[in-house]
Amino acid sequence: MNGLGTGTKTDGREGWPAMLVRERPRPAAIRNRPNAWRLAVATVCFGAFMGQLDASIVTLTYHSLRVDFGAPLAGVEWVSLAYLITLVALLVPVGRLADARGRKLFYLYGFVVFTAASAACGVAPSLTALIAFRVVQAAGAAMLQANSVALVATSAPREKMRAALGVQAAAQALGLALGPTVGAALVATVGWRWVFGINVPIGVIALVAGHFLLPRTRARNPVPAFDWQGLAWLSAATTSLLLGVSAASGLPLPVWAVVLLFAAAVVAGWAFVRRQRRAAVPLLDLALLRVPAVSPGLVGALCGYLVLFGPLVLVPITLGRTGASELLTGLVVSALPAGFALAATGSDRVLPRSVTDRARCVLGAVVASGALAGMLVAPVSAGWLAALLGLLGAGLGVFTPANNALIMRAIPVAASGTGGGLVNMTRGMGTALGVALVTLALHLAPADSVAPAAHHGVVVLLVASGAALLAAWFSPRRVQPRGKYDLQHRFPEPPPITNGSTHG
Repeated sequence: MNGLGTGTKTDGREGWPAMLVRERPRPAAIRNRPNAWRLAVATVCFGAFMGQLDASIVTLTYHSLRVDFGAPLAGVEWVSLAYLITLVALLVPVGRLADARGRKLFYLYGFVVFTAASAACGVAPSLTALIAFRVVQAAGAAMLQANSVALVATSAPREKMRAALGVQAAAQALGLALGPTVGAALVATVGWRWVFGINVPIGVIALVAGHFLLPRTRARNPVPAFDWQGLAWLSAATTSLLLGVSAASGLPLPVWAVVLLFAAAVVAGWAFVRRQRRAAVPLLDLALLRVPAVSPGLVGALCGYLVLFGPLVLVPITLGRTGASELLTGLVVSALPAGFALAATGSDRVLPRSVTDRARCVLGAVVASGALAGMLVAPVSAGWLAALLGLLGAGLGVFTPANNALIMRAIPVAASGTGGGLVNMTRGMGTALGVALVTLALHLAPADSVAPAAHHGVVVLLVASGAALLAAWFSPRRVQPRGKYDLQHRFPEPPPITNGSTHG
């Protein structure tokens, strides 16, 4: 017997079942390189890029899906809505499990699930099947996104964390920027199915890279028993809230149903908090939210992504009412993620190192608010919108990495996956609210207006940007090292690293 299939060791090697549930170390030649952390960050950027590419590319398929499947727009919208609801509901629990079982392990399996589900979406025989495959795809995306920030934060040296998170944010912005262009080209040439098929080769490459370049999890937070009741309440709360904001912004539901959805979200949210306070092993330890830097940071993350995604709805509709072509509209919209990417990767080279993360958050929020204020007074034209969107993106590109660094520096290493899940869950909620609230503002504006309708949407974004500024302003001026605030009994810190080879 050679031991294969038994999970036992034979000739010093593990059987394949053990290999499937245990993180593998990086090769020594990679592990011992001085820039090994940069390779890990670059690998995480695959998932960041794919997630945002998929978020922005799918909307280009709506018309083709309606034609191919003979479905109404309200049905086709579930291709995006089912994905978003599943993603937001799973981010925190997946992050919690990854803290216990291994972030690298969950990240790699996330690529497997996401890539396989993408291939299935590409051959879906019906709209119902496509929506079902999108739910599976979202589960894989949750495994990626819940661990992306945590892997960057635990791989990069402390003094390089903000820059590393900036690179990861830039990869997201690049995916966001390329989505409309790539999606339009694929739909126009080879068809909507390749919008999902494009994920397959990228996913395979990322899976191989992750196996060899990502470090093993050094600090873990075991889960004696998983909080399934907490997961049910969290899923109910986030699903009801997202359905409620989507219904309020135009889904064909009666008023009483919308009110009922918001009421259900409040009740389920209250039940989730109560469950977390009483559970012996909570899904989300509420002590993390009492860390001074975490709560304002999460508010900032939600508002930042609301401001980032809101213009993706506002600008195309506004320019469309002026008669601008789709190509011109796409170029104007691309100014936002382009400014974001440039600032996220270049701000560390421009701003002095003495500028703290809190100060960078305040500066970024001020620039973003100024750009939005400019949109209220500037004429509705492609040139002005492109310039102001680029400035808005630059402000968010300064704000977002610094805000993420503030949160992750305050969260204990052993809870990095849970913290990353929280960050990405608030991002997802911000994305949904940005799309829904701007759509609602446009619905409330006169149907034949251009500038007044645009101003309605800009006011919503300006309020969110102001909230991000306030959250940054009231953040602590100094963040204590991760693991402080009397949390060591829940999330013990690992011993200090003396050699990068000690943790694979």
